[in-house]
Amino acid sequence: MNKILCLIAGLLLISFHTLAAEDQLPFAIAIHGGAGTIEKSSLTPEQETAYRDKLEEALNAGYAVLDEGGDSLDAVVAAINVMENSPLFNAGKGAVYTYDGTHELDASIMDGRTREAGAVAGVKRIANPINLARMVMEDSPFVMLSGAGAEEFAKSRSVRMVDNKTFDTERRRKQLDKAREKLDRENKQDNDYKASVEALPISSRVGTVGAVALDRHGNLAAGTSTGGMTAKRYGRIGDSPVIGAGTFADNRSCAVSATGHGEYFIRYNVAADICARVQYQGQPAAAAAEEVIHKVLLPVGGTGGVIVLDADGNIAMPFNTEGMYRGSRSSGGAANTAIFKDE
Repeated sequence: MNKILCLIAGLLLISFHTLAAEDQLPFAIAIHGGAGTIEKSSLTPEQETAYRDKLEEALNAGYAVLDEGGDSLDAVVAAINVMENSPLFNAGKGAVYTYDGTHELDASIMDGRTREAGAVAGVKRIANPINLARMVMEDSPFVMLSGAGAEEFAKSRSVRMVDNKTFDTERRRKQLDKAREKLDRENKQDNDYKASVEALPISSRVGTVGAVALDRHGNLAAGTSTGGMTAKRYGRIGDSPVIGAGTFADNRSCAVSATGHGEYFIRYNVAADICARVQYQGQPAAAAAEEVIHKVLLPVGGTGGVIVLDADGNIAMPFNTEGMYRGSRSSGGAANTAIFKDE
């Protein structure tokens, strides 16, 4: 009996020390709400306050999960849900319009422990696409589902469908009207839709929300959600639902969520490239991210930015545009938010 009691006591002691050690591990979260031509003159003081308040709300939602010992995946979803439910950002409620005047939403999520991932593309009736992406990861044998098939899968899992008009906002409608007018004018002149799109301002081609998190157990996760490109056509899909381009997470390197001109992020495999430089070249995450954003993407015309978090809790948020809505919070620290380049 004494031996059994000693064994139980020993196991309890090991468990206690394990839990105590985990309590000392760093945890952190970083978020973004899109990059682009964001200058101080373009925002009123009231608008700037609204953006900073919503970024802080999203940060704190994710941080609360981590602070209570929760999972990095839960933290990522909690933070992104706040931004998906806000009309301020190009995701969920604030999604931009397609050329035809509807909304097509994309999202992806990745677990750094296992490199399991889930994504949805071109969904029209899902209020929180990041939640459905997680369902694809955890409750299907697939990685990416699109359009009507993704929504059929959602129905099979009792996800509530919403009307596409749920995502309508006056601000986004005005953006569409301006973009469509310019596209039609440019296209009539040169009959080149590609050139017409390139003629649109950067703000029409970028805009996404995302989060990366490291929990007390040392596990990384990343997620990204978007309404895509203003006036997009032909079922266009950007980098946000593409694992390796817009989202990537691996405990051996880092977690990344991207925002920018998606075609470039797909072509240059941005999120995975950053993590590969960390894992195989031994680069610090911040250096790897800076190199890819400024020395790989920018010279070829790729605009945007990333948020990066490594296994030690180090955060980097480089971008090559005028601004990026962003924020971070680490264990024991306060929430920090920023919008403009000089912050």
